Amino acid sequence: MKTALTARFDLSFPLIQAPMAGTSTPELAAAVSNAGSLGSIAVGAVSAQEARQAIRATKALTDRPFNVNLFCHTPAAPDPVRDRAWIDHLRPLFATFGAAPPETLNDIYQSFVTDDAKLAVLLEERPAVVSVHFGLPRPDQVAALKAAGIALIATATTPEEGRTAVAAGIDMVVAQGMEAGGHRGVFDPADDPRFATLPLTRLLARELHVPVIAAGGIMDGAGIAAALALGAAGAQLGTAFVSCPESAANPAYRAALAGPRAERTRVSPVLSGRPARGIENTFMRRADEALVAAYPYAYDIGKALNAAAGLQGDDGYAPQWAGQAAPLGRALPAAELVEVLAQETRDAVRDLQRLL
Repeated sequence: MKTALTARFDLSFPLIQAPMAGTSTPELAAAVSNAGSLGSIAVGAVSAQEARQAIRATKALTDRPFNVNLFCHTPAAPDPVRDRAWIDHLRPLFATFGAAPPETLNDIYQSFVTDDAKLAVLLEERPAVVSVHFGLPRPDQVAALKAAGIALIATATTPEEGRTAVAAGIDMVVAQGMEAGGHRGVFDPADDPRFATLPLTRLLARELHVPVIAAGGIMDGAGIAAALALGAAGAQLGTAFVSCPESAANPAYRAALAGPRAERTRVSPVLSGRPARGIENTFMRRADEALVAAYPYAYDIGKALNAAAGLQGDDGYAPQWAGQAAPLGRALPAAELVEVLAQETRDAVRDLQRLL
């Protein structure tokens, strides 16, 4: 199957494995890339040195192109009053597990827009692709990465974000619909019209002069074929790869995806401070979204609460990110899953041709 995505990176199938922080691994990315699609690792939540290690670990497993993902959120200013309100709100939940919350919250994830150490790593390691989420790099960062021969992909959740990305020099745009699992890539969470995947993909494919990759609620070949029919150059799948043995998902996460809870996902900011879709859990039901601290300060205490609950065998506070079509997942090795998805896509295209 030949599209602008396959042509740019010499792929045999127009698929990107989503860069899921905390879940994707070098082994997963390499398996997907070796199978003829574009694997991804996520380094937004780690230091520059850890990012270098992850890139080198992936290079050791594949000589094919792969994607390195970064967070480009606008750094939030410290807000002790808001943080205190969120800490006090969650204090009774900590008490349920015989624990106390942290008394201060930390900015645990440095945005790439202020992280020149990570930029230096990318320029030295030169992965084939760098993708960004939550916003865009600084103009000088874009220029430096492009001068190094690195292709740039950005997430857009609205037509305006897509236009802004192209104007900034981004090479491809991921159209992330609200059905997607994990964090919304929205630039400003306070202004999110929550476009669905299909209309957003069609709008961006019609308007932008760069390739558009559909993302959100796509789990099988029929979904990929639908994205291609809308004008996308490919599809990005995340939840579909969480159950692969190469992912870092823990047993509770895998069990949740395989069971009835996967039918009910929800977008909520309570776990991290930014809207994200995951399997509905106790944390989402019990916490007041109106009080949540800013990202990533809220993630600091969210991780602490999950750790306290986990010690008691309770996974009701864990971030089990999943898209709306999660029940369509298959627990297959990554390379086998890519092969199955490719065959399903070919079958879906042939079925459509027969109908016409």
